[in-house]
Amino acid sequence: MAKQTIMIDFDDTIVESIFLQRVNRFLNTCYTFDDFKDEYYIDNIIPKDKREQFFAEFCDTNPYFEVKIIEDAKEVIQKLNQKYEVYICSGCVMYNMPSKSAQIFAYKYQFLIKTFPFLSPQRFVFTNSKHVLKGDIIIDDYLDNLAGEFKQKYLFSSYHNRRFTEQDLKNLGIKRVKSWKEIAEILL
Repeated sequence: MAKQTIMIDFDDTIVESIFLQRVNRFLNTCYTFDDFKDEYYIDNIIPKDKREQFFAEFCDTNPYFEVKIIEDAKEVIQKLNQKYEVYICSGCVMYNMPSKSAQIFAYKYQFLIKTFPFLSPQRFVFTNSKHVLKGDIIIDDYLDNLAGEFKQKYLFSSYHNRRFTEQDLKNLGIKRVKSWKEIAEILL
C-alpha cells in the first residue's frame, strides 16, 4: 500500500522567518512581528529607494546560516518521513528580485540536505505556484498556498495569518496548527 503524501512548506513553517532580522539589521531598527499584524511582506517598510540595495545584500549573503528551526520541526518531520512520503515545497523566486533567485535556491537546497539528511532531495519541490500541487496533506503558513488539491490542509500559525478566524478556515476546509507538537498529535 502506497504511503500518503505530505507537502510541507519551508520558510515560516519549518524555519523561523529570517526576513525581519535582516530588515532590522539593514534599517538599524528593532521591529517585532507584532508590528506586522496582517502584513506578509515585511520588506514594505523599507523605503522604495533602498529596496534594491536591501535585496541585493539579502541574496548575496546566505540567510540560512543564521536561521533557527522552529521548535520540534526536525524531530516531527523525521517521524512523519517514516509514515508518509514527505515533500518539502518552497518558493525560491524573490518577487522583486527574480534575477537573484538562483542564489536563494542554492542556499535553501544546501540547508535542507545538510539539516535534514533523512529526507530525499528528490522530494524537494521549489515553486512559488503551490496552487498547482496536489496530494494528501499540505502544511503551509500562507493561506493562498493551500489552494491546491489536498485532502487535508493545515495553516501553520504565523505573524501574517493571525487575522483568519477558525470559522474562516473551516469554511475553506483548513485547520490551523500552532506547533509541530500539534502536528505530531494529528498526523502521527
